[in-house]
Amino acid sequence: MKKRVKFVLCMASLLMATSVLAAVSRDEAAAAAQKKNNGARVMSAEKFIEGDKTVWRVKVLSTSGEVRTVFVDEASGAVH
Repeated sequence: MKKRVKFVLCMASLLMATSVLAAVSRDEAAAAAQKKNNGARVMSAEKFIEGDKTVWRVKVLSTSGEVRTVFVDEASGAVH
């Protein structure tokens, strides 16, 4: 019985740690969008569901004054 409890606790903590580590925060998404656009100014960052993925839609203002929209995958951190 003790082995089963330890196993369940171990698996639960592993699952929780994995989900916490995989998610990209709003600040991380904003920083990634800013980096992708050579230090552009972040105007907003909102979370959206796009198909089966959750993404951050980050609007940035480039140094030339152009507004750009950058999408950052919440799970992987990939910038599109």
